[in-house]
Amino acid sequence: MIAGRAGAIATRDPDLGPNVLIVDPSMPRAAVQARLDATFKAMESAHFSDERHAILFKPGRYELDVNVGFFTQVAGLGALPGDVEIAGHVHVEADWLKGMALDNFWRGAENLSITPPDGMDRWAVSQAAPYRRIHLRGDLVLDDGGWSSGGFMADCRIDGIIRSGSQQQWFTRTSDIRRWEGSNWNMMFMGVDGAPATSFPKPPYTNIATMPVIRDKPFLHVTKAGDWAVFVPAVRRDAHGVSWGDGLPPGTSIPLSRFLIATPTMTARQINAALARGKHLLLTPGIYRLDAPLRIERADTVMLGLGLATLLPQNGSKAITVADVPGVVLAGMLIDAGPVMSPVLVEIGPRGSNRDHRANPTSLSDVFFRVGGAVLGTADTCLEVNSHHVIGDHMWIWRADHGDRANGRVAVGWDRNVGNQGLVVNGDDVTMSALFVEHFEKYQTLWNGERGRTWFYQNELPYDPPSQAAYMAGTTRGWAAYKVANTVSDHQAVAMGIYANFTADPSIVLESAVEAPRKPGIRFANLTTISLGGGKGTIAHLVNDAGEAARPGAIKQTLVSYP
Repeated sequence: MIAGRAGAIATRDPDLGPNVLIVDPSMPRAAVQARLDATFKAMESAHFSDERHAILFKPGRYELDVNVGFFTQVAGLGALPGDVEIAGHVHVEADWLKGMALDNFWRGAENLSITPPDGMDRWAVSQAAPYRRIHLRGDLVLDDGGWSSGGFMADCRIDGIIRSGSQQQWFTRTSDIRRWEGSNWNMMFMGVDGAPATSFPKPPYTNIATMPVIRDKPFLHVTKAGDWAVFVPAVRRDAHGVSWGDGLPPGTSIPLSRFLIATPTMTARQINAALARGKHLLLTPGIYRLDAPLRIERADTVMLGLGLATLLPQNGSKAITVADVPGVVLAGMLIDAGPVMSPVLVEIGPRGSNRDHRANPTSLSDVFFRVGGAVLGTADTCLEVNSHHVIGDHMWIWRADHGDRANGRVAVGWDRNVGNQGLVVNGDDVTMSALFVEHFEKYQTLWNGERGRTWFYQNELPYDPPSQAAYMAGTTRGWAAYKVANTVSDHQAVAMGIYANFTADPSIVLESAVEAPRKPGIRFANLTTISLGGGKGTIAHLVNDAGEAARPGAIKQTLVSYP
């Protein structure tokens, strides 16, 4: 049923707007399939569309083919993945680009059990396309014959073989898999039962047995009584395997009545008034054009987006500010930079935050950023983390390197979609996993806090610096892709891939992919640098002055450990 439509079963269903399809087993299969096909047809190549969609399945069994296009979220509404059984495919193809999945961004599948009739499903994606809380009763293929770049899997059980194919890099955490086949540049597994052992760089596998700290993404569910709620998993420590193997994991189920169900027509003032009253926030699909930031001042507030709901500040403001309080959860949203430069798009804690949140950290899951591309956007920094003990769980922070060519909206250029830093971390004890940061004009990631941890990092440097003179950090050639401040004494990052593709001037040199203090507590492991396009640009060193140059004639370099 479509959200809000009258009917015996629908009376308990909330109105989630015109872009949410709520499906239950009583609906005619042909009608549901027709709606799924129409949504996919509209979104298959809608790379920079303003449309947003969520397809939500109530508990039950379905014989359907779910082809997932751009800006589409497909999710089950059960407490456990097995509560929603899809006897069919839930898949991503790259037919629209003749098998090249390099641009298959911004979509997701979660909380489903899938039994493909031919024993195999395909999830041919690149960045910002999470595959979460899935039980796949078959094999999984991660490409479509052409190149694919990046991906994320979490809390999944894959009964068959995972074949990575052309995937350049991939991060898998806290899952159960039968077997993994394939590698290219950088494959990392954390807390994954059945994962291949560490063998970096040949093949480039990194395996860490447990995830030191993580909070899984919250999800909508419908109780047996027909009531709607959002389940917020508890923080897991030293985690491995799926969270749901023995039933519903520890966590809190919050009735949907305690949420403001926001629509894109609401103002920031209306939303902030609800947040101030203690409401949580469910963002229905669409573009939220904000004239002021959304302000989270209360501990344990949940802000959950459906269908990659998108926040777009209009006048140079921030999009979200979070007070220095514990337990805030942000998940499932895209933050777009607006036409007037914002100093920061999302601020976690004000500068100078100093409270200890280790018992109840704030977390960000599937939170994505975009500067330019669809519309002209500028931001000095996308995400600034000032609070301590924050957990980041899958983020793509992207200064657009291409735009909406089909509709003539190419909002990119060195002096047009200005983005200086992707991520700045000032808080202590911050953990980031599956961190993708690309194309910023200064430091891609700048880390000022102590005891930071990054598990898997993927970066492409900006394509468009016009010259070496325009791309200098003082007297240093270029801005490091990952910079740890000289004041820091303890930091660790593992499985890092950093790539140069200086198409505007291939003679440009980046001095060091990673810059960090030379101190005993500063450690890096399993790094890769590549000069893409056969050698468009040079990365002279991997960490500080260590490692050989990735350059024309020697395009790939690796470093197992530093120091």
